[in-house]
Amino acid sequence: MTNSSFTIVGENIHTTRVLRTDGKRVTKDESGTEFVNYRDINGDISFMHIPDSFKDTQVYKQGRVKHFMIAVTLGMSDSAEERIQGENYILAEIQRQESKGSHFLDLNVDEISYKIDIQKAAIAWLVEFYSARAKVPPSIDSSSEEIIQWGLETYKNLGSTQGSPMVNSASLERISVLDLVAGTDSSVIVTAAGSDAMPSEVSDRVSNVSQMIEECLQRGIPRSKIYVDALVFPISVDQNFGNHYLESVTEIRRQFGSEIHITGGLSNVSFGLPLRRLINDTFIRLSIEAGVDSAILNPVESDLGRIFDLDMESERVQTAINMLTGKDEYCMDFLGKYREGRLSVS
Repeated sequence: MTNSSFTIVGENIHTTRVLRTDGKRVTKDESGTEFVNYRDINGDISFMHIPDSFKDTQVYKQGRVKHFMIAVTLGMSDSAEERIQGENYILAEIQRQESKGSHFLDLNVDEISYKIDIQKAAIAWLVEFYSARAKVPPSIDSSSEEIIQWGLETYKNLGSTQGSPMVNSASLERISVLDLVAGTDSSVIVTAAGSDAMPSEVSDRVSNVSQMIEECLQRGIPRSKIYVDALVFPISVDQNFGNHYLESVTEIRRQFGSEIHITGGLSNVSFGLPLRRLINDTFIRLSIEAGVDSAILNPVESDLGRIFDLDMESERVQTAINMLTGKDEYCMDFLGKYREGRLSVS
Protein backbone atom coordinates (compact mmCIF):
# COMPACT_ATOMS: atom_id res chain seq x y z
CA MET A 1 0.00 0.00 0.00
CA THR A 2 1.29 3.45 -0.93
CA ASN A 3 -0.13 6.97 -0.61
CA SER A 4 -1.01 6.98 -4.32
CA SER A 5 -3.03 3.73 -4.11
CA PHE A 6 -5.03 4.82 -1.06
CA THR A 7 -8.30 6.61 -1.85
CA ILE A 8 -9.09 9.51 0.49
CA VAL A 9 -12.63 10.81 0.81
CA GLY A 10 -12.17 14.16 2.54
CA GLU A 11 -14.85 14.48 5.20
CA ASN A 12 -15.06 18.06 6.44
CA ILE A 13 -17.51 19.92 4.19
CA HIS A 14 -20.37 18.61 6.26
CA THR A 15 -23.00 20.55 8.20
CA THR A 16 -22.62 18.32 11.28
CA ARG A 17 -19.04 19.48 11.93
CA VAL A 18 -18.62 21.37 15.22
CA LEU A 19 -16.14 23.61 17.00
CA ARG A 20 -16.21 24.37 20.70
CA THR A 21 -17.19 27.92 21.59
CA ASP A 22 -14.42 27.97 24.19
CA GLY A 23 -11.83 26.66 21.72
CA LYS A 24 -9.10 28.50 19.83
CA ARG A 25 -11.11 28.67 16.61
CA VAL A 26 -13.91 30.82 18.08
CA THR A 27 -13.01 34.41 18.97
CA LYS A 28 -14.65 37.75 19.76
CA ASP A 29 -13.86 41.29 18.68
CA GLU A 30 -14.03 44.35 20.91
CA SER A 31 -17.79 44.70 20.39
CA GLY A 32 -18.42 41.09 21.46
CA THR A 33 -19.22 39.80 17.96
CA GLU A 34 -18.17 36.17 17.64
CA PHE A 35 -16.22 34.74 14.72
CA VAL A 36 -14.78 31.47 13.54
CA ASN A 37 -11.15 32.07 12.60
CA TYR A 38 -9.30 30.10 9.94
CA ARG A 39 -6.49 30.35 7.41
CA ASP A 40 -7.68 31.43 3.97
CA ILE A 41 -6.30 30.27 0.63
CA ASN A 42 -3.39 32.69 0.98
CA GLY A 43 -2.47 31.39 4.42
CA ASP A 44 -3.70 34.51 6.20
CA ILE A 45 -5.92 34.46 9.29
CA SER A 46 -9.51 35.26 8.26
CA PHE A 47 -12.81 35.41 10.08
CA MET A 48 -16.36 34.18 9.47
CA HIS A 49 -18.91 35.76 11.78
CA ILE A 50 -21.40 33.66 13.73
CA PRO A 51 -24.91 35.02 13.01
CA ASP A 52 -27.13 35.71 15.99
CA SER A 53 -29.69 33.23 14.63
CA PHE A 54 -27.27 30.38 15.32
CA LYS A 55 -26.90 31.45 18.95
CA ASP A 56 -30.51 30.44 19.61
CA THR A 57 -29.83 26.81 18.67
CA GLN A 58 -29.49 24.05 21.25
CA VAL A 59 -26.08 23.12 19.86
CA TYR A 60 -24.71 26.61 20.46
CA LYS A 61 -26.16 26.72 23.96
CA GLN A 62 -24.29 23.48 24.66
CA GLY A 63 -21.03 25.17 23.72
CA ARG A 64 -20.62 24.11 20.11
CA VAL A 65 -20.72 25.85 16.72
CA LYS A 66 -21.66 24.04 13.52
CA HIS A 67 -19.24 26.00 11.38
CA PHE A 68 -19.97 24.47 7.98
CA MET A 69 -23.68 24.92 8.56
CA ILE A 70 -22.90 28.59 9.08
CA ALA A 71 -20.67 28.72 6.00
CA VAL A 72 -23.31 27.21 3.70
CA THR A 73 -26.02 29.45 5.16
CA LEU A 74 -23.88 32.55 4.64
CA GLY A 75 -22.90 31.41 1.17
CA MET A 76 -26.58 31.28 0.18
CA SER A 77 -27.32 34.70 1.68
CA ASP A 78 -28.70 37.69 -0.22
CA SER A 79 -25.99 39.80 1.41
CA ALA A 80 -22.83 40.07 -0.69
CA GLU A 81 -20.70 40.44 2.44
CA GLU A 82 -22.13 37.30 4.02
CA ARG A 83 -21.82 35.35 0.76
CA ILE A 84 -18.14 36.17 0.53
CA GLN A 85 -17.52 35.05 4.12
CA GLY A 86 -19.27 31.71 3.59
CA GLU A 87 -17.70 31.08 0.19
CA ASN A 88 -14.18 31.91 1.36
CA TYR A 89 -14.52 29.57 4.33
CA ILE A 90 -15.61 26.64 2.15
CA LEU A 91 -13.03 27.39 -0.52
CA ALA A 92 -10.24 27.36 2.06
CA GLU A 93 -11.32 23.90 3.22
CA ILE A 94 -11.58 22.59 -0.34
CA GLN A 95 -8.04 23.67 -1.07
CA ARG A 96 -6.70 22.42 2.28
CA GLN A 97 -8.04 18.93 1.71
CA GLU A 98 -7.08 18.80 -1.95
CA SER A 99 -3.52 19.83 -1.07
CA LYS A 100 -3.31 16.80 1.25
CA GLY A 101 -4.28 14.32 -1.43
CA SER A 102 -8.07 13.92 -1.26
CA HIS A 103 -9.56 12.08 -4.24
CA PHE A 104 -13.16 13.04 -3.39
CA LEU A 105 -14.60 15.61 -0.98
CA ASP A 106 -17.72 14.66 0.93
CA LEU A 107 -20.56 17.21 0.70
CA ASN A 108 -23.43 16.96 3.18
CA VAL A 109 -26.08 19.58 4.00
CA ASP A 110 -28.60 17.44 5.89
CA GLU A 111 -28.55 19.52 9.08
CA ILE A 112 -29.01 22.84 7.31
CA SER A 113 -32.75 22.41 7.89
CA TYR A 114 -35.38 19.78 8.49
CA LYS A 115 -37.27 21.09 5.42
CA ILE A 116 -36.57 19.16 2.25
CA ASP A 117 -36.88 22.19 -0.05
CA ILE A 118 -34.21 24.05 1.92
CA GLN A 119 -31.98 20.97 1.91
CA LYS A 120 -32.36 20.66 -1.86
CA ALA A 121 -31.57 24.32 -2.38
CA ALA A 122 -28.51 23.95 -0.15
CA ILE A 123 -27.07 20.87 -1.88
CA ALA A 124 -27.65 22.48 -5.28
CA TRP A 125 -25.88 25.64 -4.17
CA LEU A 126 -22.99 23.75 -2.58
CA VAL A 127 -22.47 21.44 -5.56
CA GLU A 128 -22.52 24.38 -7.96
CA PHE A 129 -20.07 26.40 -5.83
CA TYR A 130 -17.83 23.37 -5.36
CA SER A 131 -17.83 22.41 -9.03
CA ALA A 132 -16.68 25.86 -10.08
CA ARG A 133 -13.62 25.70 -7.82
CA ALA A 134 -12.59 22.17 -6.87
CA LYS A 135 -10.13 19.94 -8.70
CA VAL A 136 -11.50 16.59 -7.49
CA PRO A 137 -15.04 15.21 -7.82
CA PRO A 138 -17.57 15.41 -4.98
CA SER A 139 -18.96 12.66 -2.83
CA ILE A 140 -22.67 13.43 -2.55
CA ASP A 141 -23.59 12.43 0.98
CA SER A 142 -27.02 12.41 2.60
CA SER A 143 -29.38 10.31 4.68
CA SER A 144 -32.03 11.26 2.11
CA GLU A 145 -32.17 9.53 -1.27
CA GLU A 146 -33.93 12.59 -2.68
CA ILE A 147 -31.05 14.87 -1.67
CA ILE A 148 -28.50 12.49 -3.18
CA GLN A 149 -30.45 12.44 -6.44
CA TRP A 150 -30.75 16.23 -6.46
CA GLY A 151 -27.03 16.65 -5.85
CA LEU A 152 -26.10 14.17 -8.57
CA GLU A 153 -28.43 15.81 -11.09
CA THR A 154 -27.05 19.23 -10.26
CA TYR A 155 -23.49 17.99 -10.78
CA LYS A 156 -24.38 16.28 -14.05
CA ASN A 157 -26.25 19.31 -15.43
CA LEU A 158 -23.28 21.55 -14.71
CA GLY A 159 -21.13 19.47 -17.04
CA SER A 160 -18.39 19.55 -14.45
CA THR A 161 -14.88 18.50 -15.41
CA GLN A 162 -13.68 17.07 -12.07
CA GLY A 163 -14.68 13.53 -13.03
CA SER A 164 -17.21 10.95 -11.93
CA PRO A 165 -18.73 11.61 -8.49
CA MET A 166 -19.22 9.31 -5.54
CA VAL A 167 -22.47 8.52 -3.71
CA ASN A 168 -22.40 8.17 0.08
CA SER A 169 -24.15 5.89 0.80
CA ALA A 170 -26.32 2.86 0.03
CA SER A 171 -27.35 0.15 2.48
CA LEU A 172 -29.85 -2.68 2.86
CA GLU A 173 -32.19 -0.10 4.39
CA ARG A 174 -32.11 1.92 1.17
CA ILE A 175 -30.98 -0.32 -1.67
CA SER A 176 -32.75 1.95 -4.15
CA VAL A 177 -29.85 4.43 -3.87
CA LEU A 178 -27.98 1.96 -6.08
CA ASP A 179 -30.44 2.72 -8.89
CA LEU A 180 -29.07 6.27 -8.95
CA VAL A 181 -25.60 4.84 -9.60
CA ALA A 182 -26.49 2.08 -12.07
CA GLY A 183 -25.74 3.00 -15.68
CA THR A 184 -23.41 5.83 -14.64
CA ASP A 185 -19.67 5.98 -13.98
CA SER A 186 -20.21 7.01 -10.35
CA SER A 187 -18.58 5.27 -7.41
CA VAL A 188 -20.72 4.24 -4.46
CA ILE A 189 -20.11 3.63 -0.78
CA VAL A 190 -22.13 0.67 0.48
CA THR A 191 -22.34 0.16 4.22
CA ALA A 192 -22.54 -2.93 6.39
CA ALA A 193 -25.69 -1.63 8.09
CA GLY A 194 -28.60 -4.04 8.24
CA SER A 195 -32.10 -3.41 6.98
CA ASP A 196 -33.29 -2.45 10.46
CA ALA A 197 -30.24 -2.31 12.76
CA MET A 198 -26.51 -1.74 12.99
CA PRO A 199 -24.37 -4.91 12.89
CA SER A 200 -23.14 -6.23 16.22
CA GLU A 201 -20.85 -9.05 15.04
CA VAL A 202 -18.35 -9.69 12.25
CA SER A 203 -20.72 -12.21 10.66
CA ASP A 204 -23.48 -9.58 10.49
CA ARG A 205 -21.19 -7.13 8.72
CA VAL A 206 -19.94 -9.67 6.20
CA SER A 207 -23.45 -10.95 5.48
CA ASN A 208 -24.82 -7.45 4.94
CA VAL A 209 -21.90 -6.45 2.74
CA SER A 210 -22.25 -9.63 0.68
CA GLN A 211 -25.88 -8.77 -0.04
CA MET A 212 -24.98 -5.19 -0.98
CA ILE A 213 -22.22 -6.25 -3.34
CA GLU A 214 -24.59 -8.70 -5.02
CA GLU A 215 -27.16 -5.92 -5.44
CA CYS A 216 -24.46 -3.74 -7.04
CA LEU A 217 -23.38 -6.45 -9.44
CA GLN A 218 -26.96 -7.17 -10.46
CA ARG A 219 -27.26 -3.53 -11.51
CA GLY A 220 -24.07 -3.63 -13.51
CA ILE A 221 -22.04 -1.55 -11.07
CA PRO A 222 -18.45 -2.74 -11.49
CA ARG A 223 -16.47 -3.94 -8.51
CA SER A 224 -13.91 -1.18 -9.04
CA LYS A 225 -16.61 1.41 -8.30
CA ILE A 226 -17.75 -0.22 -5.04
CA TYR A 227 -16.42 1.14 -1.73
CA VAL A 228 -17.40 -1.00 1.25
CA ASP A 229 -17.82 0.74 4.62
CA ALA A 230 -17.64 -1.98 7.26
CA LEU A 231 -18.60 0.63 9.91
CA VAL A 232 -16.27 1.85 12.64
CA PHE A 233 -17.69 2.47 16.12
CA PRO A 234 -15.94 4.10 19.12
CA ILE A 235 -13.60 1.81 21.04
CA SER A 236 -14.53 3.71 24.22
CA VAL A 237 -18.02 2.19 24.01
CA ASP A 238 -17.01 -1.44 23.55
CA GLN A 239 -13.49 -2.91 23.58
CA ASN A 240 -14.49 -5.33 20.80
CA PHE A 241 -15.43 -2.67 18.24
CA GLY A 242 -11.91 -2.37 16.84
CA ASN A 243 -11.58 -6.09 16.22
CA HIS A 244 -15.09 -6.25 14.75
CA TYR A 245 -14.05 -3.79 12.06
CA LEU A 246 -10.58 -5.20 11.41
CA GLU A 247 -11.74 -8.81 11.23
CA SER A 248 -14.60 -7.81 8.94
CA VAL A 249 -12.17 -6.07 6.61
CA THR A 250 -9.96 -9.16 6.44
CA GLU A 251 -12.91 -11.42 5.63
CA ILE A 252 -14.45 -9.03 3.07
CA ARG A 253 -11.09 -8.76 1.32
CA ARG A 254 -10.71 -12.55 1.35
CA GLN A 255 -14.16 -13.11 -0.14
CA PHE A 256 -14.26 -10.34 -2.74
CA GLY A 257 -10.64 -9.90 -3.73
CA SER A 258 -8.62 -6.83 -4.59
CA GLU A 259 -10.89 -5.14 -7.11
CA ILE A 260 -13.41 -3.74 -4.64
CA HIS A 261 -12.41 -0.96 -2.26
CA ILE A 262 -12.78 -1.08 1.51
CA THR A 263 -13.20 2.20 3.36
CA GLY A 264 -14.75 3.67 6.50
CA GLY A 265 -14.90 6.61 8.85
CA LEU A 266 -11.74 5.44 10.59
CA SER A 267 -11.47 8.37 12.99
CA ASN A 268 -14.79 7.34 14.57
CA VAL A 269 -12.82 4.81 16.61
CA SER A 270 -11.32 7.47 18.89
CA PHE A 271 -14.44 9.43 19.87
CA GLY A 272 -14.50 10.23 23.56
CA LEU A 273 -10.80 9.56 24.19
CA PRO A 274 -7.68 11.74 24.56
CA LEU A 275 -4.75 11.59 22.13
CA ARG A 276 -7.07 11.07 19.20
CA ARG A 277 -4.28 11.53 16.66
CA LEU A 278 -2.29 8.64 18.14
CA ILE A 279 -5.36 6.40 18.25
CA ASN A 280 -6.46 7.32 14.73
CA ASP A 281 -3.00 6.94 13.21
CA THR A 282 -2.59 3.54 14.82
CA PHE A 283 -6.03 2.34 13.78
CA ILE A 284 -5.57 3.54 10.20
CA ARG A 285 -2.29 1.62 10.04
CA LEU A 286 -3.95 -1.53 11.44
CA SER A 287 -6.83 -1.09 8.99
CA ILE A 288 -4.46 -0.83 6.02
CA GLU A 289 -2.67 -3.97 7.16
CA ALA A 290 -6.06 -5.72 7.37
CA GLY A 291 -6.95 -4.77 3.79
CA VAL A 292 -8.38 -1.23 3.79
CA ASP A 293 -7.43 0.83 0.72
CA SER A 294 -9.56 3.93 1.35
CA ALA A 295 -10.80 6.09 4.20
CA ILE A 296 -13.34 8.80 4.89
CA LEU A 297 -11.24 11.22 6.91
CA ASN A 298 -9.70 14.66 7.21
CA PRO A 299 -6.32 14.26 5.46
CA VAL A 300 -5.03 17.44 7.09
CA GLU A 301 -5.26 15.73 10.49
CA SER A 302 -4.50 12.17 9.34
CA ASP A 303 -1.31 12.44 7.30
CA LEU A 304 -0.57 9.18 5.51
CA GLY A 305 3.17 9.76 5.46
CA ARG A 306 3.17 10.05 9.24
CA ILE A 307 0.99 6.96 9.54
CA PHE A 308 3.25 4.82 7.33
CA ASP A 309 6.25 6.01 9.40
CA LEU A 310 4.73 5.01 12.77
CA ASP A 311 7.08 3.15 15.09
CA MET A 312 4.83 0.17 15.65
CA GLU A 313 7.08 -1.19 18.43
CA SER A 314 7.06 1.97 20.56
CA GLU A 315 5.27 1.95 23.90
CA ARG A 316 2.74 4.57 22.84
CA VAL A 317 1.74 2.72 19.66
CA GLN A 318 1.72 -0.69 21.35
CA THR A 319 -0.54 0.71 24.08
CA ALA A 320 -2.93 2.01 21.42
CA ILE A 321 -2.81 -1.32 19.58
CA ASN A 322 -3.70 -3.23 22.74
CA MET A 323 -6.67 -0.96 23.29
CA LEU A 324 -7.83 -1.11 19.67
CA THR A 325 -7.60 -4.90 19.54
CA GLY A 326 -9.64 -5.53 22.67
CA LYS A 327 -6.80 -6.31 25.09
CA ASP A 328 -7.36 -3.24 27.29
CA GLU A 329 -10.67 -3.49 29.15
CA TYR A 330 -12.44 -0.14 29.45
CA CYS A 331 -9.30 1.49 27.93
CA MET A 332 -7.89 1.59 31.45
CA ASP A 333 -4.25 0.92 30.58
CA PHE A 334 -4.30 3.52 27.81
CA LEU A 335 -5.92 6.15 30.02
CA GLY A 336 -3.58 5.39 32.91
CA LYS A 337 -0.46 5.80 30.78
CA TYR A 338 -1.92 8.94 29.25
CA ARG A 339 -2.38 10.49 32.70
CA GLU A 340 1.18 9.54 33.59
CA GLY A 341 2.47 11.26 30.45
CA ARG A 342 3.93 8.04 29.05
CA LEU A 343 2.16 8.35 25.69
CA SER A 344 3.47 11.76 24.72
CA VAL A 345 5.88 12.10 21.80
CA SER A 346 9.43 12.01 23.07
